[in-house]
Amino acid sequence: MLRGKHILLGVTGSIAAYKAAHLIRLLVRQGAEVKVVMTPLAKEFITPLTMATLSRNPILVDFFDPENGQWNSHIDLGLWADLYLIAPATANTIAKMAHGVADNLLLTTYLSARCPVMVAPAMDLDMFQHTATQQNIEILRSFGNIIIEPREGELASGLEGKGRMEEPENIVEKVIQYFSTNATLQGYKILVTAGPTYEPIDPVRYIGNHSSGKMGYAIAQELATRGAEVVLISGPVNLKHDHPHIQLVRVTTANEMYQSALTHFPHCHAAILAAAVADYRPKQVASHKIKRSENPLVVELEPNPDIAAELGRRKTNQILAGFALETDNHIDNAQKKLQTKNFDFIVLNPANDPQAGFMADTNRITIIDKEQNIETFDLKSKTEVARDIVDKLEQLLKHKA
Repeated sequence: MLRGKHILLGVTGSIAAYKAAHLIRLLVRQGAEVKVVMTPLAKEFITPLTMATLSRNPILVDFFDPENGQWNSHIDLGLWADLYLIAPATANTIAKMAHGVADNLLLTTYLSARCPVMVAPAMDLDMFQHTATQQNIEILRSFGNIIIEPREGELASGLEGKGRMEEPENIVEKVIQYFSTNATLQGYKILVTAGPTYEPIDPVRYIGNHSSGKMGYAIAQELATRGAEVVLISGPVNLKHDHPHIQLVRVTTANEMYQSALTHFPHCHAAILAAAVADYRPKQVASHKIKRSENPLVVELEPNPDIAAELGRRKTNQILAGFALETDNHIDNAQKKLQTKNFDFIVLNPANDPQAGFMADTNRITIIDKEQNIETFDLKSKTEVARDIVDKLEQLLKHKA
């Protein structure tokens, strides 16, 4: 049920930390990949070795490894996770989360996480019932965090009351239910193109561009997270994916991407063309490496097939979206491309913004649709931008249904 999901488990210094071991086992059994971040005090209740063995991943406690200086990036953890589950969560950690205190790796990861957060409180009944704790829990709810209410029962103090962490089986059931509820694109098959294309000049040289593929891969991941089956046609990039709903098709040239897109598009409900496809390719490709000389080298170019235009001609009831990377007359140029390619919407981003476009981890986009609705978004991470783009696609798909 959780196959391909990335669950980041935060464990704090509570006697209920022993339950986290069983929680990991259940999550892994459901197919999730689990990484664990612990507070320093949590190590007093359960050993990192136990957690590492069960999760099959190193346990993260400190900001860096004191032996080799390797940095444990809270930002990378937050981007990796589909869900941040903090169980058990002590009154101390809940208070710090509510008020933005970031004095350990678990908390800095919380403040930088862009994924949903679930919190399973665990503490004595008087601590749980205290006005300060209840107010802090309400603050977390107002942030959009999902609170897994503790149970009533025997507590470590020997008292009876509410404060006992929910049982691991029930927590996993809530996690499964959450992802099932959010599988809003289940039953849809979506084509995504990503990355650059390389057009060979000779066996060692090529014409290419600076596309990293990050935007296309983020879109594919977001679609898969929502339950869609994704065909990701990728040019040569140094990126990986590990989602079972993503079928990766690797290509190198524009013509290879063109042929693959024509093959898969008829079986898809929609396509998002995020690849930076070369417009031209060398007319003649040398069979041997071209040797340097003092004479000018002339490489004659010929047009590559236009993937977007061809899919626009062939689409029936499908949604087709593309990108426009512009240096000037941004809106006008994007609107022209929207019409000439027969897109249902186009994603515009400026080529002259150093924080957006190729290679950057952030992007600043404007979405324009066929009805000339124009929506401009603030600078965001490409993960967040992918959500905005998929939101637009989902809106159009549901409107057609």
